[in-house]
Amino acid sequence: MKLKKYWLLLTLSVLAVVLCACVESTDTSGSTEGSSDDAGGEDTRTFKIAHVVQESHVWNATAVKFGEELEKLSDGRLKVEIYPASQLGAEADMVQQIETGAIDFGFMTNAYMSTREDSLNGWFMPYLFNNLEEAVAMRESDEAKQMLESLSSQGLVGLDFAFAGNRHVLMKDGFAETPEDLKGKKIRIIGSPSMQSYWEKVGAGPTAMPLTEVYTSLQTGVIDGIDIDLDALVTEKYYENAKYLTLTNQMTFPTVIVMSQKIYDELSPEDQEIVRQALKTAVDWGVDEAIKREASNLETLKAAGVEVLEEIDTANFQEVTDQVREEFSNKSDIIKAFIEAADSK
Repeated sequence: MKLKKYWLLLTLSVLAVVLCACVESTDTSGSTEGSSDDAGGEDTRTFKIAHVVQESHVWNATAVKFGEELEKLSDGRLKVEIYPASQLGAEADMVQQIETGAIDFGFMTNAYMSTREDSLNGWFMPYLFNNLEEAVAMRESDEAKQMLESLSSQGLVGLDFAFAGNRHVLMKDGFAETPEDLKGKKIRIIGSPSMQSYWEKVGAGPTAMPLTEVYTSLQTGVIDGIDIDLDALVTEKYYENAKYLTLTNQMTFPTVIVMSQKIYDELSPEDQEIVRQALKTAVDWGVDEAIKREASNLETLKAAGVEVLEEIDTANFQEVTDQVREEFSNKSDIIKAFIEAADSK
């Protein structure tokens, strides 16, 4: 009898061990971020993308398109999470997190990035482009590619440029047809060496401040006007506090799309190529969308009651233009070559 009880207990113990092993195997078989994909043995990833603009802005739309293309090309292994409107901090904080790999991608303003890499000031040379199409054409230039390559020393992979439109001037009172119209006016700019230089030479009082402070600063009269692209003007609704828009076209406004070098190096060569291909498709789409929005945003502003001066004589700004171009050409051979290439088109 004791022998039968012994064998019964032994059998039950063996069955319990087998059952536990089966349950444990079932619990750990699911795929998680960074785990192996059953079909190809490759990693799944969800990349973080950060930027400063609202979700309705064309840069965010481009980031969404990038995520769609990434999923498609990777059969769903690679995805994105987008953090718009400075949710992960100011741009300086974002770049620091990209360097460490805490954020994977950034759609950074060329203005901020030009404080870190001199050659990027080339995009802000006054009156280099008559319209957004001309600016977009320089995206594939050798000089633009050199600008992106120069970011490698900062732990960043420079991937591409996307655009929001050309820069114009919105004022609380009157148009900005000549430098005289701007003398002594406090004009909000986004901090950049070349933008600062341009507005100082015009005779205005350039005032750098983040987007989040602009609406109330216009409302309360802390500033007299802003240097802005039409997409941001519409999405941020600054026209509610200022009604005089001059289409000055003095500069274009790119975003510099960067990736953490640390994260990029962790990817397989195949996934690196997927990232680059997906981003190119997204940016190609995004620049076309930005060009379309130039016209539609202008109509939106007119419908909202904004007074628009659509053409000015840029000869009034020629002296300032020449001074700024000379100043920054002397600082960077890439900028000098970029100006020459753009002028020759």
